[in-house]
Order: sequence, then C-alpha cells, then structure tokens
Amino acid sequence: MGKYIDGFVLVVPKGKEDDYKKMAEEGRDSWMKHGALEYFECKGDDLKQQEMGVEKSRSFSEMTGAKSDENVWFSLIVFNSKEHRDEVNKKVMDEMNENYDEQSDFIMPIDMKKMAYGGFEVAVEGLKK
Repeated sequence: MGKYIDGFVLVVPKGKEDDYKKMAEEGRDSWMKHGALEYFECKGDDLKQQEMGVEKSRSFSEMTGAKSDENVWFSLIVFNSKEHRDEVNKKVMDEMNENYDEQSDFIMPIDMKKMAYGGFEVAVEGLKK
C-alpha cells in the first residue's frame, strides 16, 4: 500500500459546470503529466441522506450547504506517498501560477469558501484483479 490521496469536496453553481469541467481537465492533464497515479472529478448524482443502521447520515449537499442551484463535486488525486504528492503538487502549482499569470481575465468558476481539501494516507485498499 503506502499510497496517498488528496481529496476535495466543492460546490459548483449550475451553469458553471462546463467552466469547472474545463478547468478540471486542464488540472488533470497537469497532475498526470507531473506524476500523479490517478485523477478523478466526480459530479454529485445521488446525494440524499442514507439510512445507516438506526441513524441517518448527512448528505454532501447538507454538509457543504449547497443550494438547489448548485451541485457538489468530489475529487481525488492518487500519489505514491505524501512526499511524492508534495513533489508533484509543487510542479503543478508552479505551472498553474505561470499559466494563470498569463490569463489575467481568468475567473474561478467555484466559491473557494465552499471547498474543503485534505491529504489522506491510505489505510485500507481494495482493488479488483
């Protein structure tokens, strides 16, 4: 095992999803070029509360405060280790800073205050062979 994951939960306004997807595709290309193992951008589809035994879980929509005109996305990037993540992310951030400096008219299609991020050490893994 020993893999490391960067995970993101974010809210994308309906009507801005194509803009976000384009930005995510550019991000995917950069992360993969610089060494990420896998990259996923997942648009919320079934975000209702679920019965979990005798209790109900919170939905991602409730957790993020997403409104009816917004959709929740879950994203993750897979790396070999935390050190590998740090190396790859530095290269990606350097590239992004260079590219966005050239695009002074760039407008972020999401509200960064509604985004959560974290790095996660893989503790249990299951892969179908």
